[in-house]
Amino acid sequence: MSAKAVCVVKGENVNGTIWFEQTQGDGSVKVTGSVSGLTPGLHGFHVHEFGDNTNGCISAGAHFNPHGKDHGGPDSDIRHVGDLGNINAGSDGVGKVDLSDKFISLCGPMNIIGRTLVVHADPDDLGVGGHELSKTTGNAGARVACGVIGIAKF
Repeated sequence: MSAKAVCVVKGENVNGTIWFEQTQGDGSVKVTGSVSGLTPGLHGFHVHEFGDNTNGCISAGAHFNPHGKDHGGPDSDIRHVGDLGNINAGSDGVGKVDLSDKFISLCGPMNIIGRTLVVHADPDDLGVGGHELSKTTGNAGARVACGVIGIAKF
């Protein structure tokens, strides 16, 4: 099985394109792309449960979390399926993405196609920040850009 998806994220000042590719093998999904217009530093990014942007990024709902687990980092065993960690933007405001994730999928019950990818204003504390929002959102702040993940042309 091989599948490819794409998400064009847009916000007031932030935009970018993120690609998802899943090929045969260990089942992980390769996530690549870039987002511009960010303030320098870390910005949480997550797959949210709904592909609904009718009221901006807020309509996307909470993080995609079909197992009802606490928020965590991308390398944590306990995490939401949609927890992808942080994008690190340089001094030019551009954050490059290049990672592989074993929780998300482009098919089956953990399928992220049709859901929303959200980029946040602040760093994701990966569930270990001690803030009251650490275990639910990573205390990643406002939603500065988002887009619905769709099937991509090969």
